[in-house]
Amino acid sequence: MLTLQTAFTFFGVALLLGITPGPDNIFVLVQSATYGRRAGMLVVLGLCCGLVVHTTAIALGLAAVFAASETAFVVLKFAGAGYLAYLAWQAFAAPVSDASGAPAPALAPQQLLVRGMVMNLSNPKVVFFFLAFLPQFVDAARGAVALQLAQLGAIFIAATLLTFGAISFFAATLGQRLRGSARAQQWMNRAAGTVFAGLALRLAVAQRA
Repeated sequence: MLTLQTAFTFFGVALLLGITPGPDNIFVLVQSATYGRRAGMLVVLGLCCGLVVHTTAIALGLAAVFAASETAFVVLKFAGAGYLAYLAWQAFAAPVSDASGAPAPALAPQQLLVRGMVMNLSNPKVVFFFLAFLPQFVDAARGAVALQLAQLGAIFIAATLLTFGAISFFAATLGQRLRGSARAQQWMNRAAGTVFAGLALRLAVAQRA
């Protein structure tokens, strides 16, 4: 079992990581500004579902097996890059709606959840991050390592929900104001497309390091 000190320390570090600009929180920001607060939160839940998978893999030792496979890394990163490139194309091609300030037509809840999960699971860097980060807070003298890793994963997910939820809230509020202008909508679509294209390129050139 984790000590309270370890749990609170890890939670604080996880909160800082959550607000540090990165692919996942930028993804949440863009989706929330474009589709609204509810859609943004569904994407956040999808990302957290991906973190559940990563935590389970770390606890069971499967992540280490994946990390050792160059082929798995390459296949996963290009699958993720291709998906982000597709989202970029969708954003660039998105039509401008009336200037009512309403969000773009929302995707179905399951589509938004899947979008978040795919974004998280198709990034092999998350596996390496969890492999390097979580074990630093584990003390083998305090019991089962797998249980401690699962607890750390749960704490990380809670911190992600808090920080990404806040990002979604404020991004959706800003997006609502910008959607009152057709010109601003065009710029939002272009900005979203550029962000997705940039994330796709970043993932495509990622190295295992």
